Amino acid sequence: MSNPLLKDSVFRMSAGSDKVMTLSGTVNKGIILWIFLVASAFYSWTNPNIVMPLLFPILICAFGLVTVLVFKKALTPYLSPLYAICEGLILGMISLHFEKSCPGIVVNSILLTICVLFCMLASYKAGILKATSRFKKIVILSTFTISFVYIVDLVLNVFGLGNFSYIHNSSSLGIIINFAVVVIASFNLIVDFDLIENAVSYGSHKYMEWYCAFSLMVTLVWLYLEVLRLLSKIRD
Repeated sequence: MSNPLLKDSVFRMSAGSDKVMTLSGTVNKGIILWIFLVASAFYSWTNPNIVMPLLFPILICAFGLVTVLVFKKALTPYLSPLYAICEGLILGMISLHFEKSCPGIVVNSILLTICVLFCMLASYKAGILKATSRFKKIVILSTFTISFVYIVDLVLNVFGLGNFSYIHNSSSLGIIINFAVVVIASFNLIVDFDLIENAVSYGSHKYMEWYCAFSLMVTLVWLYLEVLRLLSKIRD
């Protein structure tokens, strides 16, 4: 899941270098990361027997990379492509699992995620949705809350202590909660757009192009997974 990987203080601390980030540079870095992610996801999708036994080590690697990148942002140009590969391998397996139970759901989820991305971008550019201080606080707090609930649910599952059933079932409450999470994930895009725009105006260091692209990728992956789960529940 995404945000808050981006903060105003991050950009201020990295400003003041001759090598400054640009919007076009961030877009280019994002394209590179998505090429790595899509290629590895395709490999995982077409070679599940090879990837499945390695899934747990890949998960550990992805978690470790995220942890390092949050605290060592200057390493993003070197580690974010590796993270994209790990994330792609994981996404390929998850997507294949959903596709087997609900044929066509992956394509629909991808298209819906892209639609949400462009709708959020258009809303941000048109000034319909503004990343005010209050807006950002609500989105970030909501994201932390969702993350906490997901982590607790995962721990309960690992130790066989049950789980939060409303997260996983296809009841009306489960669908409503999943839809609310999709909305929060979508609003994270507004926060990302605003902070990237501010980073460019601050004249942040060049490596922040990689960091911003990495952060946006995390947001979109989270959004895609939540859309995937929502469509699966609706079909059930």
